[in-house]
Amino acid sequence: MNKTKINKVVLAYSGGLDTSIIVKWLQDTYQCEVVTFTADIGQGEEVEPARAKAKAAGVEEIYIEDLREEFARDFVFPMFRANAIYEGEYLLGTSIARPLISKRLVEIANKVGADAISHGATGKGNDQVRFELNAYALDADIQVIAPWREWDLSSRESLMDYAQKHGIEIDYQKQNKKSPYSMDANLLHISYEGDILEDPWAEPEDDMWRWTVSPENAPDKAEYVELTYSKGDIVAINGQAMSPASVMEDLNQRAGAHGIGRDDIVENRFVGMKSRGCYETPAGTVMLKAHRAMESLTLDREAAHLKDELMPKYANMVYNGFWFAPEREMLQAAIDQTQTVVNGVVRLKFYKGNVIVVGRQSDNSLFSEKIATFEDDQGAYDQKDAAGFIKLNALRLRLKSL
Repeated sequence: MNKTKINKVVLAYSGGLDTSIIVKWLQDTYQCEVVTFTADIGQGEEVEPARAKAKAAGVEEIYIEDLREEFARDFVFPMFRANAIYEGEYLLGTSIARPLISKRLVEIANKVGADAISHGATGKGNDQVRFELNAYALDADIQVIAPWREWDLSSRESLMDYAQKHGIEIDYQKQNKKSPYSMDANLLHISYEGDILEDPWAEPEDDMWRWTVSPENAPDKAEYVELTYSKGDIVAINGQAMSPASVMEDLNQRAGAHGIGRDDIVENRFVGMKSRGCYETPAGTVMLKAHRAMESLTLDREAAHLKDELMPKYANMVYNGFWFAPEREMLQAAIDQTQTVVNGVVRLKFYKGNVIVVGRQSDNSLFSEKIATFEDDQGAYDQKDAAGFIKLNALRLRLKSL
């Protein structure tokens, strides 16, 4: 096969089996220099060991970056202002991480003078689309190398054979103990696919879950938590100011301890197939519930309803890889404008897998107890006005029934 001449490529690198093999494969196939980029976006595992593995593979330029705050502040929080959820269930944990990784791949490629970027996403999944669409949106001329679409390695066994043949050091003891699931983790979620989950009828094994206890084993005593909002974003927990990443880390721990955030979904991938995946999203589950509670008190009815109508479009854009597309940016500007009044405190109760809203207050509240009361409102609302309101709205219905 004729290969485009590549002198240098930046690889999204985890140090695991797949990307360790990709380093060698790129070096041999393209006769090029490989630069590795490893992002810490809150996956909960040490990223520094990737440095030693990359060096052992002959990599001289190695980038390891802590992007947790940028991820939470510039990607997750804006998405939750939209209350984005895909197909009614998926909180977009993997989807929202890809634009940031693509952004840094392109920036590093430009910095080091690389000809291309590369990733380890397979040719069956959504991630290849997300990585590449987001990259092209930032650099129209960037070249992308996707080894899974080029090589003839098609299974875990073939990858292990390749590693052994080419002297790629793999921690075999760790590999033998590795989870049978394909997993992806960041501050927002951890996902599980593969193995028994490929049967939509099979119940996930309880020891699969990493961040949450089962609701059956959660504490018998509820925990109350107060979240403070400013312009649609959580800025404090129980009165203690926190950064976006710290908010998510705290909520992951608190909610996970109460069995909150598990989901088992069959979803429609952008490439066309259905896939079954399980997700743990403790912080995200809380954030969605609490944000909607805060908006219920502060947003005008029509603004709130229009947001709900636009949300599925926004969620599809994130899921399909169009974060940097003009239509997502246009919607984000409209959404952010609505959030100027989304300020206040939401009180929640965590109990055995449930997030229960038990209170909300705001200086921007549109709720009027004087008008809404079932008691004497002292003339604040004239109930006689409702008769004309009903007749006008019934006019077309009455005409139809004649």
